[in-house]
Amino acid sequence: MDRLQKIISAAGVCSRRQAEEFLRSGRVSVNGRPASLGDQADPETDRITLDGRPLALPSEKLYIMLHKPRGVVTTLSDEKGRPTVAGLVSGCGGRAYPVGRLDMDSEGLLLLTSDGAFAQRLAHPSHGMEKEYHVTVSGDLAGCRDRLAALAALEDGTPISPARVSIVEARGSRLTLSITIRQGLNRQVRRMCALAGLRVERLVRVREGSLRLGDLPRGQWRRLTPEEREALLR
Repeated sequence: MDRLQKIISAAGVCSRRQAEEFLRSGRVSVNGRPASLGDQADPETDRITLDGRPLALPSEKLYIMLHKPRGVVTTLSDEKGRPTVAGLVSGCGGRAYPVGRLDMDSEGLLLLTSDGAFAQRLAHPSHGMEKEYHVTVSGDLAGCRDRLAALAALEDGTPISPARVSIVEARGSRLTLSITIRQGLNRQVRRMCALAGLRVERLVRVREGSLRLGDLPRGQWRRLTPEEREALLR
């Protein structure tokens, strides 16, 4: 038995938050009876309908790694008409939701899935999955690695765990740094760089947990192998 909003979201109809609104407005029924927020059902045995139409769960759950390009927003739709990650994975055979975010100006590894339990487990703070970024910066470069590694809070006082920082490449007035964090707060790496007196020229996520971006071309996606999924959950 699962909560109805989880079942509806897994069917690819909408996000879990939107499913909650459907339940509140009486658009969902189970076995002919109107359902409420918090109700549970078994999608294998119960007849679940939305606006009178039977809900069909996808036969196969999706687990996708996308190389998100710069200029693409991490949403399934955008009221401003900007390109979205949903458009990049439209040929995946179902509806997959982003696990976490990359802001529009950032690039790199983004996970998407139709498996809500998988997404929740990866995103939960207790999982503490490492995220590694290659960040090209300019500005006050002298000693910046040590300044970044020593940061214990963001500009608003939010505490952060120490980051692992190393130099990948030095070229003229720019450095490319490897910055590894666990928390993944909103725009955390960019905010850390600003506190260290650095301007971010380019930010690419190259790893999440055991999964590396590798040579996946920008704008392309591939399915995760069962072994990769299991390793992410460890």
